[in-house]
Amino acid sequence: MTLIGSDKFTIVIGLGKTGLSCARYLSNLGEAFGVVDTRAEPPLLAQFRENYPGIPVECGELNADSLMQASRLIVSPGVSRDLAAIRQAEASGVEVLGDIDLFCRAARAPIVAITGSNAKSTVTTLVGEMAKCAGINVGVGGNLGIPVLELLANDEQQGGDEKELYVLELSSFQLETTSELRAAVATVLNVSPDHMDRYPNLMAYHQAKHRVYKGCEKAVFNGDDSLTAPLIPEVTPRAQFALKTPDIGNYGVITEGGEQFLARGLEKLLPVESLKMPGQHNVANALAALALGDAVNIPLQAMLDTLQKFCGLEHRCQWIRELNGVEYFNDSKGTNVGATLAAIEGFGNQLQRKGEGRIVLIAGGDGKGADFSDLKEPLLKWGRTAVLIGTDRESIADVLEPDISVLRVDGFKDAIEQARSAACPGDIVLLSPACASFDMFKGFEDRGDQFMAQVRALVEIEQPERAASEYSQPLDKDASEEKVSQDDQS
Repeated sequence: MTLIGSDKFTIVIGLGKTGLSCARYLSNLGEAFGVVDTRAEPPLLAQFRENYPGIPVECGELNADSLMQASRLIVSPGVSRDLAAIRQAEASGVEVLGDIDLFCRAARAPIVAITGSNAKSTVTTLVGEMAKCAGINVGVGGNLGIPVLELLANDEQQGGDEKELYVLELSSFQLETTSELRAAVATVLNVSPDHMDRYPNLMAYHQAKHRVYKGCEKAVFNGDDSLTAPLIPEVTPRAQFALKTPDIGNYGVITEGGEQFLARGLEKLLPVESLKMPGQHNVANALAALALGDAVNIPLQAMLDTLQKFCGLEHRCQWIRELNGVEYFNDSKGTNVGATLAAIEGFGNQLQRKGEGRIVLIAGGDGKGADFSDLKEPLLKWGRTAVLIGTDRESIADVLEPDISVLRVDGFKDAIEQARSAACPGDIVLLSPACASFDMFKGFEDRGDQFMAQVRALVEIEQPERAASEYSQPLDKDASEEKVSQDDQS
């Protein structure tokens, strides 16, 4: 189909959830637009044609001549703006943007913008819950759940109350086409290699993430991760969070009398033990949420009340059950090495404080071109064995063996059985794949749901007597502390 252009004609590229939200938004405004998709049969094509029968659609390889008929292109996150046809249209003067810029041009309330390789969804949801607890009319969405333009629809087009605050989770893909964010506060929570099948190197990925800081009024960054420090003018107010004693105006952890406290400067705010989310990485998430909420004046008491109630999100270090002295956790959202590393270290520190137990890790899937070598040191310190599944299991095994016990399995059920057999009382069985799920599952949710269902179906069994040698690699507190010290110096 040939697209018919005009002086004010928009082409939406990509007919997924975001593309459909763009179409709905433009249609409600009465603007002329068309849609293209690189797939021959996009999953939402039938729904789109039913809802918008008069709107032109092209499917298949992008046609530069068609794109150059438009005054602007709205590129969906799943489509790289580096495609030749898009670059050619842009070079000819066609504006290229994404749904986030469309949203920012219309939104009137302050925006909290959150990105990072990991923990985006947890921190975004947590800040949203803090705002709700304070009685603030907040819209939460973006890469998490609701497309941003749907938040505007709920405000205006459906007669809803106008939001007082927006809290947005933003992916690097979304930020590639975002130039007008100008958030009230923005953060990069952490940076570790991800999507290396889309970006040529870590620097390109880093640059995409840091677009979140462009024009922000305040910046929050991770004092434990130098790659998150904002490269913006020093006059922009900034605060940091870190798992250490904080300076004045920053957020961190104070240890007093053997107990850890969330703190702002020298002010103790909440005992870490009061958090419902397990693991040290979730302590960092709580600190990030406090810093972000403070930047947009969410009352402190509402934030602290929320932290004592919030149990975390599904598929993100989610406790399932204890069986025969072993705890099972679902971290299916651990779709990259950085996420799995955070989970291992978070639970490893927890086990170290207990003085017993190790981690049996279930990992593997589609690695997206990742380097898995960073998993070796924490598994040497805290792991008992790694049960590997999926397309890239051999890539993981290559960096772990022979120093770490590895079990290769074909099916998911077998992986759970092997993990159960390998675990000893006091251990944690952790599904944190460090990989995408699409080689074996519909998505990370499906992977996590299957894991939870199969773990809950396990029944108690009488434990046979085991030789002491089978409880190999117990946590040696002194040795572990010495190793941490050496790591800190490296």
